[in-house]
Amino acid sequence: MRSLPSIIHLDMDAFFAAVEQASKPSLRGKPVIVGGLGGRGVVSTASYEARKFGVHSAMPMAQARRLCPNAAFLAGRFEAYRRASGLVMGLLRELSPLVQPLSLDEAFVDLEAGPYGPVLAQAEHGTGERLLVALAEDLRADIVERTGLTASVGVAGSKLMAKIASEQAKPDGLVLIEPGQERAVLGPMPVRALPGIGPATEQVLRRAGLNTVAELAEAGEAELVQLLGKAHGVGVHAMSTGLDDRPVVADQDAKSVSVEDTFEVDLADRDRVLREVEALALRCVRRLRGAGRSGRTVVLKVRRFDFSTLTRSETLRGPTDDEAVVVETARRLASQVDITGGVRLLGVGVAQLADYTQEDLFAQAVREEAAAEAEAEAGVEEEPEPAEEQAAPVRRWLPGQDVRHAEHGPGWVQGSGVGRVTVRFETPWSGPGRVRTFRIDDPALESARPLPLRPGWPGAEDGDGDEAGAEGVGDGPGEG
Repeated sequence: MRSLPSIIHLDMDAFFAAVEQASKPSLRGKPVIVGGLGGRGVVSTASYEARKFGVHSAMPMAQARRLCPNAAFLAGRFEAYRRASGLVMGLLRELSPLVQPLSLDEAFVDLEAGPYGPVLAQAEHGTGERLLVALAEDLRADIVERTGLTASVGVAGSKLMAKIASEQAKPDGLVLIEPGQERAVLGPMPVRALPGIGPATEQVLRRAGLNTVAELAEAGEAELVQLLGKAHGVGVHAMSTGLDDRPVVADQDAKSVSVEDTFEVDLADRDRVLREVEALALRCVRRLRGAGRSGRTVVLKVRRFDFSTLTRSETLRGPTDDEAVVVETARRLASQVDITGGVRLLGVGVAQLADYTQEDLFAQAVREEAAAEAEAEAGVEEEPEPAEEQAAPVRRWLPGQDVRHAEHGPGWVQGSGVGRVTVRFETPWSGPGRVRTFRIDDPALESARPLPLRPGWPGAEDGDGDEAGAEGVGDGPGEG
């Protein structure tokens, strides 16, 4: 364990929603909710103004609309989020070569490995702590200056305590936990505060009468090993006493993203299993998108009543982060599994990760197949029109999408319907702009790339129009 709190954990505040507010002056200070806007959409991020109404991430979008009907409901713009993340990660790498990103908006940094390492090694304890706090405050100020976004930072002697500190710092704050204070800080917290303790483990501990981290530490390693198994029990006990010597690993490249659930009662109903698989697939895609990745292989994990475990996988023609594709593939894999006797655990993962997607191909194929099946079931058959008489495809405008009008310039979509699209014309560095309505097929209106959050923001050209404004956004199940 370190004698100086030289590890920081940075967590951007309500990142997706904050980027939207920074991009759209008319939304600043107002509730903003980003996520899937379809009938089964899920909240990805809610601004702090929306959280006051009880809205939170992973909530069904329909419930969020009931709680906060006057919020701005926007589809995601992952190109904008990735660009903002790139700027923030660049600032972190100026402090140290050891930066471990956990997602687009979260990372650990080892300051001892950076240019201030020699100074920290020779400084007295109090001087070293003051320098570390100054570095963290300067970092937060630089992020605001470069992006207009705020971040919460935790400073501690381990990754565990740095993350705990950043949670305490939210929103827009900084907390330092001095080495030696770990047990005092952790003790009153619920067991779920420790990484690796999910709902199933929490239930096991609760049945044993262990509800707080202090109670875990007092229980001792032997009891936790008996309850959780050797590897998990040893690790949980060490963390409950504040011991964490995990190093910060630079640019850790995950090979897969996955989620799983263990059920109190074995599942024997096929429909229930498919519903659980669908929910897991949606959670997996949220985590995948949060990491700014896509994947080519969908993996299903099933642990049966007798503890035998099997996996099934299907490799797509290219990487995707589209909910409809992952859900459909996972359900298809699950439908092929024998569940006789019951299922105690289900998991869905995505492997063969990439930094880009070909989701337009796969998402379109899945939706076309679903539409074709629905049409066949309804007994509707239509003769195709001659090629020269076929209508042009309907242009689709998503709330929040970046656009540019030949006369009025850059703006974003507020909403569309009944053949019309409403656009607010403003830029990140302007005041709130005017609203105008156009036909959805107006030739003067086109999709555009995100504008810089600050003038001169690298990597974004003002007038570059393409379909990037809809990147990573789906109107089907899950979040946008």
